[in-house]
Amino acid sequence: MDVLTTLYTTILPTLLQLIGALLGVLLIRASTYASARWGIEIEARHREALHSAMMSGIRAALTKGLTGQAAVDAAIVYANDSVPEALNALDPSAETITALAEAKLREAAG
Repeated sequence: MDVLTTLYTTILPTLLQLIGALLGVLLIRASTYASARWGIEIEARHREALHSAMMSGIRAALTKGLTGQAAVDAAIVYANDSVPEALNALDPSAETITALAEAKLREAAG
């Protein structure tokens, strides 16, 4: 009985530390995976919202009779007003926003 008690007092703390370390590693990996997955999904929603707002802005501009650069500028203003969170999260350059608006104009026209 004395040997069993000695084994418990020497092995049990080490075993508990090992179990705790394994659980810690598992939690870190799970949180990294979840963060990456949710981050990608959030970014996709922001992209979708920006594309949708840009197309809506182009359609509104065309309805008002605007064409060319005036339609592109109106769509950019519309997107800035309607999805500022998406623009802040994605942080696209001015060139990227302009190219997106131009692409949406070509898409709506064709």
